[in-house]
Amino acid sequence: MAQQRPARVPAYQGVIERVQPNGDTIYLRLHGDEHNHWMTLEDNKTLVKENKRGYICYAKKKKDGRIVATCKKVRQKQKTKK
Repeated sequence: MAQQRPARVPAYQGVIERVQPNGDTIYLRLHGDEHNHWMTLEDNKTLVKENKRGYICYAKKKKDGRIVATCKKVRQKQKTKK
């Protein structure tokens, strides 16, 4: 009898608010599921959490295909909630 894999749970589809370690508030979207996931800004720029200090940074793709954090932290103008 074959073992069934559990269904994948998709990421939340709305805009979420995150606070950077320095107190800056950013708004982003989650993509993927629990096995393969990433974040983007509303302009579709890919983001990665930089684990040393916990900042969400812009991402870049390395020659070997890995996605890594850049040194540039995400900053946004304040967005008003509707």
